[in-house]
Amino acid sequence: MDGDPLGIRFSFTVTHARFTHSRLKQGLTMTNTLTREPVKVPAPSPKTLSHRQILSVLSGLLLGMFLAALDQNIVSVAIVRIANSLHGFDKQAWVTTAYLITATISTPLYGKLADIYGRKPCYLISIGIFVIGSAACTFATSMYQLAGFRAFQGLGAGGLMSLAFTIIGDLVPVRERVRYQGYFMMVWGVSTVLGPVLGGFFSDYQHLGGLAGWRWVFLVNVPIGLFALFVVSRSLNLAHVPRKQRVDWPGAIALAFTVVPLLIVAEQGRTWGWTSRRAVLCYCIGSASLMILLIIEQLMEDSALIPLRLFADPTFAVTIAGGFVVGVAMFGAISMVPLYLQVVRGYSPTKSGLMMLPLVLGIMVGSQLAGQITKVTGRYKFLPVAGTAVIALGALLYAHVHYDSAVWQPLCYSAIIGFGLGGCMQTLIIAAQNAGPRADLGVSTATATFFRQMGGTLGVAVFLTILFNLLPRKILHAFGGALPPGFDADRLNGLQSNTSGIAALPPELRRPILIGFTDALHAVFYAGAAAAVLACVVLVFMREIPLRDAAAPAAEPAPEPAEPVDLEPVESGEYVYEIVAGGDSPNRDLPDDGPAEPDEQTEPDVPLTAVAESTVVPEADTEPEPDPEESDMADPDDTDVAYLNLAQVPDYPTDEHAVLSFGPHSSQTGETVDPLTVTAALTGGATDFIYDPLGQPPAEGPWFAGRVQREDGNPVPGAALTLIDPRGHQVSRDTARADGEFTLAAPEPGSYVLIAAAAGHQPTAVNVVIGERPHAIDVTLAGAGELSGVVRGGGEPIAGATVTLADLHGEVVGAAVTGPDGYYTCRGIISGTYTLVAVADHMRPAAGTLVVPETGLLRHDLELAPMAVLEGAAWADGRAVADAQVTVLDATGELIARTHTDELGHYLVPDLPEGVYTVVARGYPVVTSRVAIAGAETTHDLVLGYEALD
Repeated sequence: MDGDPLGIRFSFTVTHARFTHSRLKQGLTMTNTLTREPVKVPAPSPKTLSHRQILSVLSGLLLGMFLAALDQNIVSVAIVRIANSLHGFDKQAWVTTAYLITATISTPLYGKLADIYGRKPCYLISIGIFVIGSAACTFATSMYQLAGFRAFQGLGAGGLMSLAFTIIGDLVPVRERVRYQGYFMMVWGVSTVLGPVLGGFFSDYQHLGGLAGWRWVFLVNVPIGLFALFVVSRSLNLAHVPRKQRVDWPGAIALAFTVVPLLIVAEQGRTWGWTSRRAVLCYCIGSASLMILLIIEQLMEDSALIPLRLFADPTFAVTIAGGFVVGVAMFGAISMVPLYLQVVRGYSPTKSGLMMLPLVLGIMVGSQLAGQITKVTGRYKFLPVAGTAVIALGALLYAHVHYDSAVWQPLCYSAIIGFGLGGCMQTLIIAAQNAGPRADLGVSTATATFFRQMGGTLGVAVFLTILFNLLPRKILHAFGGALPPGFDADRLNGLQSNTSGIAALPPELRRPILIGFTDALHAVFYAGAAAAVLACVVLVFMREIPLRDAAAPAAEPAPEPAEPVDLEPVESGEYVYEIVAGGDSPNRDLPDDGPAEPDEQTEPDVPLTAVAESTVVPEADTEPEPDPEESDMADPDDTDVAYLNLAQVPDYPTDEHAVLSFGPHSSQTGETVDPLTVTAALTGGATDFIYDPLGQPPAEGPWFAGRVQREDGNPVPGAALTLIDPRGHQVSRDTARADGEFTLAAPEPGSYVLIAAAAGHQPTAVNVVIGERPHAIDVTLAGAGELSGVVRGGGEPIAGATVTLADLHGEVVGAAVTGPDGYYTCRGIISGTYTLVAVADHMRPAAGTLVVPETGLLRHDLELAPMAVLEGAAWADGRAVADAQVTVLDATGELIARTHTDELGHYLVPDLPEGVYTVVARGYPVVTSRVAIAGAETTHDLVLGYEALD
């Protein structure tokens, strides 16, 4: 029933003592207006569907959802193989974005059409369009053609998911709805597991049944869709009363003109330029269309595609906003995981699909847990808040996965992301349905689904744009700032279009490319984490409305029949009355189970968190609070915040402001202050301090300054400097500035020990004698990193090979000789980009660029190619030919080497790569000349030479 459950609005026409009514509710009594005889209005008693009946209807819904979920996951795994086959890896975003655009735009339209014409015909139409689009995608010959067919396919997909939620909302109360939520998530989980496996299975075949293997990714939808059409047409039978409303076609067109330009510029912005003419044109079209859309929706009122009155409810508005941002994080994160598994880890699509199992299991566990909590407690607000926080955590962890990390890391982090998604996916739909009027259930559900898909569309487009925008720079950085010889920018661009060529590259080229790809993915996951945090903040402000059937009331006696409603005699004509049954109010502002409770503030205001370079004007009466847990050798980054009374600082100009800096920076007042640094340390329960106003030394006491540097002379910013006395007690502490300089003070002259430590470096300790006069002490820190690996040739380890490591300036920073097992180790290095060279006897030298991570630990194996030696002898008529010219040509006829035979006719050509060659030998040709002899002695020279090569 489409009307409000709290009251029925009757429209009837009185003509000659007769009246007609459109919809009735049991218990209403009306009186004939002419005879005034009480007449009981007949109405069918409401039926509550049994669990078995609901499952019968649910079977059709689950098939439709299975179809949509299977397509999303099967394509996401196979997209790399599809893009490589159609030579458009850098255009793969169009395939995904085109599908999401049409699916997103059509979602609210299906909701409105289903309210007007019924759920079943709209659901059948959506399945039919989806099947036709799948068949068309099977025969695509280019990425642009595939994107167009995917757009048509998305027109059908827009109704599969939202209408399923709407129909189950018609059948089941809100609180009981979670009972069937498990079925939806079970199908989602099965399709999410089966989709990647099928996608990998099909894409692994070059040809299957006369078609390219990846084409079956789309063709498999056809039989499933036809079966879904049959089941839905037989099982889904819902009563529907047609509603006389206009279809908001102008709103649909305006919505399309609003969404499409913005998504196009999100995809093409990196190519066009974000401020190019085409981008600005898209901004203008989208903005103007948005204004037109708002005007149209306001004029359409209840017939609007997205009724604006729904957003007057703050709870509904916040729920929709939170769902939008959740969509950005959700779809963006899910789309990046297969790229990492296939491109970086080199897994096949099938294996990549199986590696998605932890993500799926996380979604299933999270959704089941969220559903049970909602069913038992009737509470739901904290679920999406906690879920988005978990998504952010998983994305941050994924941003620290390297190209060669242990395989358990991406698996565990995927499970964490999936668990967070499970707490958000269905809960936000239920929250939107509970916040909107029941008469607008279809529109409310479609609106929530629309904005979530809209966020997902933007998320995928923006995240892929970030990835491909950063990819060239990250790869170039991994190569040390310049591409190696023979590997130009055109070849790099070709690998971005077809990543299958990465696996065929030699290790010295493949490894930097994979490092650059992983680094670019890190930025994407950081963006996903930021989106999840934003969603968490938005959902905190969502007011939790008690579920309409949240309270399980005790059994009560059936209410007495209502008294007859007497209507005064009226003239013939058309009238409208609003009749309320059982004393319930039709006002939707009041929930069923009583007046709304005032908002509860469950969390106190959180103090301003610590931020770098925070500023403060300390109050004069603030006393330092020593931390009894503080260790004398505590790391400066782990100390608590101490507040100093600067009036106690000797010679401190009290009219100046200060920046308080102790451990994590803290702000108390937020006022802007002058750059005066005060560093405080807790020592033995008292607060010792030194301060450095504008770089000046302390005014009292002995002190010294210095610089922390690497072995190459570069500064080590952030190094921790600790000064201790001979008994091991901490005296003072400082942190090296950006230039590596530091300043330390002592209570009195004497001998001390200076400890210096920094991340990625070996700590060191030096004796320091501090006198009355200040002096400078520089500290050099050696790297704590270690580079190791194995040098092989022909698959076998090479002993005695020399390995040399040079920095970007050409300075040699390490060298090693391999042992019998071919293993080498270079110690004392720091993070950065280096050139590694390996040389061995009878082998061709090999060089490669590598990046040592911040951890300082890296394993890098080298493969040396053996040098081929061509040798032989030149013979003619059974005798050796001395000084014959031997020429070696490659397969293309290019001259490779030229030599001469020795007195025994032997020749040798060293340092040849493996291959096919042509050897040409030429001796001296016969030379004939006439000689005239006169006198006792005659001189006659003969000039011998080689015939010229043709």
